[in-house]
Formats: sequence, C-alpha cells, structure tokens
Amino acid sequence: MNCKYCNGKCKKDGFQRNGCQRYKCKECKKKQQKAYKYHAYNPQINSTIITYTKEGIGIRSAARLLKISTTTLLNRIVSIAKNIKQPIIISKQVYEVDEIKSFVKCKKNLIWIVYALNRKTKEVVSYNVGNRTNATLEVVTKTLDLSNATKIYTDKWRGYKSLINGKIHSTFNRGTNHIERHNLTLRTHLKRLTRRSICFSRSAVILSAVLKIYFWG
Repeated sequence: MNCKYCNGKCKKDGFQRNGCQRYKCKECKKKQQKAYKYHAYNPQINSTIITYTKEGIGIRSAARLLKISTTTLLNRIVSIAKNIKQPIIISKQVYEVDEIKSFVKCKKNLIWIVYALNRKTKEVVSYNVGNRTNATLEVVTKTLDLSNATKIYTDKWRGYKSLINGKIHSTFNRGTNHIERHNLTLRTHLKRLTRRSICFSRSAVILSAVLKIYFWG
C-alpha cells in the first residue's frame, strides 16, 4: 500500500479497534488504513470541503455529499480556517474598502463584513466580521496602513474618515465600482449572504471561517 499523504511505502502495523488492518508509512510515519468506514477520517476530505465551500454549497448539502454529520462538517470548517494564513500583501497598492450587511440567527442580529480589495489584482487582502463600528473597521485599515497603501477608495461612511489618512483617502462616486461588483459576486456564490434567503448563518464564527476559506483557501 502507498501512503495517502506522501505516496511512500507502507507496512502493516496491527489492527484498529474496529478490526480493520492498520498501516504505517515508512517515510512520514503516519498511520492509516486502506478504506475508512467513517468518511470524516478520509485524508482528502479537507480539500473537498474547501472546494464545496468556495462553490457555495450549503452546509446540509455538503454534509449529505460527504456522508458526514453537519456538526462534524462545521467543526472541520472552523479547523480548516484556523490553518489558513493571511496572504502576504504587496506594498504601495491601490485599494477599495466596503462593507456588506448580513445577519446571524435572526434578522434583528445584524452583522457586517468589512473587507479590502486590491484594485489591480482583485484579491481580498483583509477582512473582518462584526458590528458596524470603528473597532471592526480598524482591523482592515491597520492592514492597509502597514502595506503603505498609495490610495484607498471608500464610500462616505464617517467611520472611514477617522481611521484613514486624508491624503490617500478618496470618496468620489465611482471609486468603489470594483468592490461593489465583487459584493455581487460574493452574494451570488455564498448562499448565506444572499438577500431574502433561508440559508443564513447561525454563528458569526462559522461565517468568518467560510469567508476565510472563500477568500484565501
């Protein structure tokens, strides 16, 4: 048997509690078995979860396709997101910053997604989830400050004026066209962000994890 992790040669290494033959890789020393009765132990499942998340497949639909429980899937999504690192940001770039309104559990619990988009590469360089306050916005603006942004385009929300240097801040009408179009793409791809949908987020932690996988996974 070849190792499922490094493709090295494996040798027999006793039996699992369920009676299945266990193998141990001679190269990476990881233990495994040929087939898994419980699908969540499959080494390839994490990459499949990332693909399903980025394609906008809902939690229950993904759980049915993967043949695992929704609780296991949610825990795995959070675990995958924790291991994803924020990409390295190129200095002296032009950015657009905007916020998307959504809700958690019920429509009364509003939540905001603030993120920054590189105008040239169309990549999301920073995001944060929380209330529509300066504290939520500051996480994104600090990242842009550290990257020595040459220009930042936003709407006319007063929170931006207090956190962004006026010399590089611009609020003219068509300055946020790219990120506004990206908002539409985001709402189209992720059901939990679609307006008038029952596929809303039950937890801010899951919402943040799904966004991290979608942006950088």
